[in-house]
Amino acid sequence: MPASTVHVSQHPAVLHKLAILRDERTEPKKFRELVRELSWLLGYEALADVGVRPIDIRTPMESMTAHELDARIGLVPILRAGLGMVDAMLELMPTAQVWHLGLFRDERTLRPVEYYNKLPNSATVDLCLILDPMLATGGSATAAIEVLKKWGAVRIKLVNLIAAPEGIEAVTRAHPDVQIHCAALDRSLNDRGYIQPGLGDAGDRQFGTGLGD
Repeated sequence: MPASTVHVSQHPAVLHKLAILRDERTEPKKFRELVRELSWLLGYEALADVGVRPIDIRTPMESMTAHELDARIGLVPILRAGLGMVDAMLELMPTAQVWHLGLFRDERTLRPVEYYNKLPNSATVDLCLILDPMLATGGSATAAIEVLKKWGAVRIKLVNLIAAPEGIEAVTRAHPDVQIHCAALDRSLNDRGYIQPGLGDAGDRQFGTGLGD
């Protein structure tokens, strides 16, 4: 696994919140809150290497040179589970653009199917952050990266809550230039393509669906 492109957070607050997120007793309202909080923390780490440029401002005391982000940032949540990560990222970067991609996993083939794409005609940002709570097989992430590269995106990062080794391998093999930021790297996938120990279906747990399955 390319250590230079995979970043697994060791922050105590991330580890604490992740334990509650995984717990099967955590209800949808609390689950959504935790997704938001973890997304903020991971986004903070993912932005650590973004460039800044100087700006002149005046404090109540005197004039000074401060800094602002020197990059146009785009947020690309993968529908639907990635929607829960957007608000937290916008708190970090209020001027970020948000573009939605709809990809679902065919349960028979485990391959992604694109059903929604609202990207403009050409790239309008310098850095794209793909938001998806789970990096399982890597199929959706790889497909999303391919869409963004064809769109003209130059720099792309993945922000996931939980990743599986199979997903990491698939993404880094297809796109070795893409950095991955996650809260945990779990053991493996099961025969249905779910991460183990994981947390179940992130979309269902956020939105209270799938309870009768």
